[in-house]
Amino acid sequence: MSPFFVMSLLCGLIFGQTASLCAPSEYTIHVEKRECAYCLAINTTICAGFCMTRDSNGKKLLLRSALSQNVCTYKEMLYRTALIPGCPHHTIPYYSYPVALSCKCGKCNTDYSDCVREKVRTNYCTKPQKLCNL
Repeated sequence: MSPFFVMSLLCGLIFGQTASLCAPSEYTIHVEKRECAYCLAINTTICAGFCMTRDSNGKKLLLRSALSQNVCTYKEMLYRTALIPGCPHHTIPYYSYPVALSCKCGKCNTDYSDCVREKVRTNYCTKPQKLCNL
C-alpha cells in the first residue's frame, strides 16, 4: 500500500469520528392515558444526531466487521417519573421516561431504544394539556 493511501485511510477514520454529531437534544413527550383527564407534556433530553456509517456498494468484497451501521444512542441515562394529573384512584397515574445524560455512536440496543424508523407520527395531545418541567 502506498503511504498516501494509508494516510488517507487514517484521516478518513479520524474525521469520521469527529464528524459524528450525536448529542443530547431537548425533546417534548406528550403522554396521556384514556382514564385520565389531562395530557402531560414532558420536557426531557433524548439522543439525536448524525453518526458516521460505513456501507459500501461492494458489500460482498468486505468483511462484515468493515460494514458499520451506527446510530446515535444513549451512553448514560437515567429514568424519571412524572405524575399524570386528573387520573381516577383505580388508575396508576405515573409515567417513567428516559433522560439522556450523554450519547454515543454505536449499535442500537433494543432493550431501551426503538431501532426501526417508522412513519413520522405527530406527537400531540387530544386532551387538555399540562406542562411538566422536571
